[in-house]
Amino acid sequence: MLVVLVCAAAGCSGWKVTTESSDLLPRYTVRSMALVPFSSIATPQVRDQGSPYFSTPQSIRQHDMSVAIPGDAEPPPRQAASVPASAAERVTQLFWKHLQSREGLHMVPLGDSAKAAAADGAFAKARPEAVAAALARSLKVDAALVGYVSMYQERVGSRLGANPTAAVGFEVKVVSADGQVLWVGNYYERQRPLIEDVVGFIQRSGMFVTAEELAEYGVDELMKEFPFGGVKGK
Repeated sequence: MLVVLVCAAAGCSGWKVTTESSDLLPRYTVRSMALVPFSSIATPQVRDQGSPYFSTPQSIRQHDMSVAIPGDAEPPPRQAASVPASAAERVTQLFWKHLQSREGLHMVPLGDSAKAAAADGAFAKARPEAVAAALARSLKVDAALVGYVSMYQERVGSRLGANPTAAVGFEVKVVSADGQVLWVGNYYERQRPLIEDVVGFIQRSGMFVTAEELAEYGVDELMKEFPFGGVKGK
């Protein structure tokens, strides 16, 4: 029982959600926003064959990564696993669901944002922050939210047992029309068994969840720290 309490207090689940606001945020008033449809990381992520662990982009904290290869053993063959195209669309919809319900924050219709982004071919080669700022100016809003999915791997198995387990990671940024990054949110999680993540496993009723369920959790948690608009009814 003592171990469980210590783990709960220390957050044995690791750094799943991190957010950071710019020091300049108080200077900006954001009452209108556009959501840029998410993209998926183009570089395939490497997975060790026969291992439940995925390597992740360098932006992910190292203590969220695990290696299960003995020092005197040859590494198993490695496979590349790409982020499915549907993952970006799904994460976009999850954020849209939250954003359009924020009080005091006018959201441009998602279809209008998508059309504006697709209309300018230069966006495909521009940095995400530049795309967000240009889109905000084009749509005459205060800021735009832009993001990408860096990891989206489905579990292999069922709720009672999975190997590998689901893994999801994405990053979001809110960029003002003048190009200032006002807020950044990151989420990465590879579901772990009870002995590695007491809090997280209990939160999910002792079951192995799907990638979509992890994505929903990540968006929900990030939006709790979202500094723009307010939650209806609160």
